[in-house]
Amino acid sequence: MRKSTTSCLCHILVCLCFIQRCYGASHHIPADKVTIAKNQTKLANGETEVHHRPKRGWIWNQFFVLEEHIGPDTQYVGKLHSNSDKGDGSVRYILSGEGAGSIFIINEVTGDIHATESLDRERKAHYVLHAQAFDRNTEKPLEPKSEFIIKVQDINDNAPTFPDGPFVAAVPEMSGVGTSVYQVTATDADDPTYGNSARVVYSILQGQPYFSVDPKTGVIRTALANMDREAREHYAVVIQAKDMAGSVGGLSGSTTINITLTDVNDNPPKFPQKNYQLYVPESAQVGKPVGKIKANDEDLGVNAEIKYSIINSEGAAMFSINTDRETREGIISLKKPLNYERKKTYTLQIEGVNSHLEPLFSYLGPFKDTATLKITVGDVDEPPVFSMDYYIMDIYENARIGREVGAVTARDPDSKNSHVRYFIDHSEHSDKYFNIDMDSGVIKTTQSLDREDMPWHNITVIASEVDNPSLLSHVPVTVQVLDVNDNPPEINKDKEVIVCESSRPGQVIQTMTAVDKDDFANGQRFSFALPSGVPVNPNFTLKDNEGLLQTPSGFLPEWSCIWLHPSSHQF
Repeated sequence: MRKSTTSCLCHILVCLCFIQRCYGASHHIPADKVTIAKNQTKLANGETEVHHRPKRGWIWNQFFVLEEHIGPDTQYVGKLHSNSDKGDGSVRYILSGEGAGSIFIINEVTGDIHATESLDRERKAHYVLHAQAFDRNTEKPLEPKSEFIIKVQDINDNAPTFPDGPFVAAVPEMSGVGTSVYQVTATDADDPTYGNSARVVYSILQGQPYFSVDPKTGVIRTALANMDREAREHYAVVIQAKDMAGSVGGLSGSTTINITLTDVNDNPPKFPQKNYQLYVPESAQVGKPVGKIKANDEDLGVNAEIKYSIINSEGAAMFSINTDRETREGIISLKKPLNYERKKTYTLQIEGVNSHLEPLFSYLGPFKDTATLKITVGDVDEPPVFSMDYYIMDIYENARIGREVGAVTARDPDSKNSHVRYFIDHSEHSDKYFNIDMDSGVIKTTQSLDREDMPWHNITVIASEVDNPSLLSHVPVTVQVLDVNDNPPEINKDKEVIVCESSRPGQVIQTMTAVDKDDFANGQRFSFALPSGVPVNPNFTLKDNEGLLQTPSGFLPEWSCIWLHPSSHQF
């Protein structure tokens, strides 16, 4: 049992030093706080030798009380004694301070102190009290009031705890043995400075052989190499902390650490099968998806991202493939139109490669895989195809009704080569100038055509298959009406010409012009002449030079008339 005194004892308590030395106490009063009495000798090594005639002073022999005392009787704490006490009951001891009279009681005659309650060091570790001694007869103090401390001595009554548990931790899969995962720290409410009550040792109760724990530091480490997340992802590791340095009888507490193996790219992509087949109709639209393919990757996140490509030239020329980031599928699209009659099958060599590689795990590769996709082109009943994208035809105006203008041709592109029929779409025009032979595609006139009225006609011809009339094709046809000389020239009708009587002979008094509704490739030329059968007016002459009208003499009547007759010439 340890004995102690406080450093605040007054100098009259020097007898305590002797008592402590006799009891082997480990706590001494500091030398600078104690006055050397006359009956003491200070030795060369700094110690003092107590003589056998001590001064009056307090004497007590215990400063500790054991916590968690169990029993019907009060626990003995210690004894106060004054040198003035002759044992005749004339001295009365008084106790005051923390817990005096309730937790701690004193026998006023003997000075014995007892604890009446079970104390908990973790709630209060020490109590400060004061002692006094009085003469029972005179009520005069025999000693000055002195302060002392009663410490509650620790026992191992608290188990280690993990107040923040359970815990969550993570470590990359395939980590090497000894990789640090997490550190746990247990707390113990017992006194860490006294004995082993708070000295904790860690051990693993659950989680072997995958993990280990350092018994002193609580650091959890991997204990098994090549732990694979794809085989097992979650581990519940139970760690125990035991006090008393782990010895028998120590108290223990435990906690759980939920450890997750995080993903690394240690798995290459794999196609579930090596050969696939896909049906694509020849009517599939260019640029639109026609199918999909997917390689599986057991990794997660970026470690499972796959880039697809078509690695053979035949497949890459007709198809493209792109990765859907959400589904990680390869989406196959058409680059060029399909034609069942030209090519019925295509073979695609498709490769899937991980986008993010980790050199540390390159030995597990290669991180890619290939598969063969055979695409079968489906035959589709297609509409007729015209021999030209558009037609231009011509016919002379005033041709007889029923005259052939031209012909269109269309064929069934399918292998069955169904017969084709032709129609003119009359919904675009109210006037029906043409019709078409439904079997031959020959276009003929239904009305007389006048170039001066309508030089061009635009029609639409429809072709349909006999076996499937719902399949239609359309082609534009432009008909040009060619000109013939079917319109006489017309003289411009100006106002009457006024000529002064003083006009000299041969003077040009008017230039005559004419127009013609017909169309000539190189323009129009006209000849002018005075008409026969009409009386000749001797006052005027007509020169066939752009229709110049002249006076032949200097005399002009009050008025004169002349008729002109132009005729057209085509070159």
